[in-house]
Amino acid sequence: MIYQSKLAPKYDFLDHQNLEFLLSLLNSKNENFTGLGASIITHSCRTSTEQRALYEAGVVQKLVDLIGGSVSQREASLESLTAIIKNNYEVSSKLLEYENGRALNLINNFTIDKSPRTRLLACACLIALRKTSSRCVEDMGLGIKLIHHLLELLEDPGQVGDEATFALSSLIEEKEDLQKLALEDKAIDKLCIHLQSGLSCPKRLQGILLALANICSKLEICRSKLMALQAFNLVRDALRHDCTDVRVAACICLRSLSRSVKNLSAGYFVNEAVIIPLLQLLHDPSIPVQVAALGAISNIVVDFTKHNSDFIRCGGVKQLVELSMAMDPVVRSHSLWALKNLTFLADSKCKQAVLSELTASSLASLIRDPESAVQEQALALVRNLVDGCVQSIDYVFAENGIILDAMRRQLQYASKAEIGIQGMYALSNVASGSKIHKDAVMEQLFQHGGMNSQPFIMRFLHSNDSQLRTASVWVLLNLTMFCPGAADRVLRLRNAGIISQLKSMVNDPCLDVKLRVRTTLGQCMNYGESTI
Repeated sequence: MIYQSKLAPKYDFLDHQNLEFLLSLLNSKNENFTGLGASIITHSCRTSTEQRALYEAGVVQKLVDLIGGSVSQREASLESLTAIIKNNYEVSSKLLEYENGRALNLINNFTIDKSPRTRLLACACLIALRKTSSRCVEDMGLGIKLIHHLLELLEDPGQVGDEATFALSSLIEEKEDLQKLALEDKAIDKLCIHLQSGLSCPKRLQGILLALANICSKLEICRSKLMALQAFNLVRDALRHDCTDVRVAACICLRSLSRSVKNLSAGYFVNEAVIIPLLQLLHDPSIPVQVAALGAISNIVVDFTKHNSDFIRCGGVKQLVELSMAMDPVVRSHSLWALKNLTFLADSKCKQAVLSELTASSLASLIRDPESAVQEQALALVRNLVDGCVQSIDYVFAENGIILDAMRRQLQYASKAEIGIQGMYALSNVASGSKIHKDAVMEQLFQHGGMNSQPFIMRFLHSNDSQLRTASVWVLLNLTMFCPGAADRVLRLRNAGIISQLKSMVNDPCLDVKLRVRTTLGQCMNYGESTI
């Protein structure tokens, strides 16, 4: 049928005549017509507005009735119900309440149906319900049952087995409790057996890698289990797979595994066998592959035991800098994210390698990027570059202070709190330096632009975002530390009303803010009452 094709046009459920026609199909005695109606829903229902319209028109109730029909009607109805309730708390709740839970009981019963396809579709429907109405479904103890059913379906050699991996991945995504249950049900062992068989088609291989990625996303015990099964080499080999989706899934799995400080410290990821294929993926014609590879790289370059010199030697910095200038903003932001992580607590040699390749002018340009996500990561990179020894702070003064100037301009008109947070922490690191560095930060704070007659730090101190207030107070704390010129800086801050604002924050609801404010005011007291 035409609506079983992904290329079929979308159906407008908000048109009254179209909705009437859909209902006539579902009310038909002809299975082909009811199947067509269900296929239209599965293919076209995407938005919450469409989901609500279908429920209010009585479509959900009709589909529940069709579940009791023939196998073809049952399977088409289960798939359509999943499309209608997906990520929609309101409609999911209505379905759970329908006839005192009749629909839920029907769907649950079909998880043990003799048809593998029916069992899979029933599981998928329950997963959608669990994601939106978890409390009611959790009370039935369906989590472990769904994991068990899906692992059984994994043994199906056909399409059902392929799709079962994706359903399992969806079920345990971001759910630490279910990931632990999956481990206990030997999900990692079973998935690795299929991975090691080498017989999986690209779709199933993709699903297995994504399921392993989700199981290992939070718990160290799960990551250790996978590494113990010697499956890491298979994940690494999948980076070179011919299928784009498999390469993406392999990168995502590698990213989950590299969340382990233990594994990073052991140097499992920062070696040529992993680095080279990942760097090759940065030139992949597929943007999703590039983004996924950057996500994995962002984790493995966090340097706990000085292994990242291999990454630099393999040309990693050069390629990340090239991608920071890419046309795609997601690629730009993710490449900067990787550079930011590479410079986290890094030595001066690493920082110098990054800035020499990137240049101060290019970094300033990225700080002024039209995309807020790029701005945030560029400022976060500056924050890490100037963290540490006093010599590191001098990086922002390169090329006549072009980076520092770009930071000030961006902070004056920051559109999002996240941008302000990274920028203020970067300024805080600069303010931790010498008198020259502190005075330079003072000049940035008091240079007004356009209609903004008030220093941007005053706006940030009034922010509802506690992290932004904390970052701003850290700047003031470092500016008021005892060193030459401190009394003059405190006096200037008082005259601008900033000290007065700090006094009003001594009982800030955020403990971190409150502690830093009191420390800062205590430091100001050292310069006499006249300064505060």
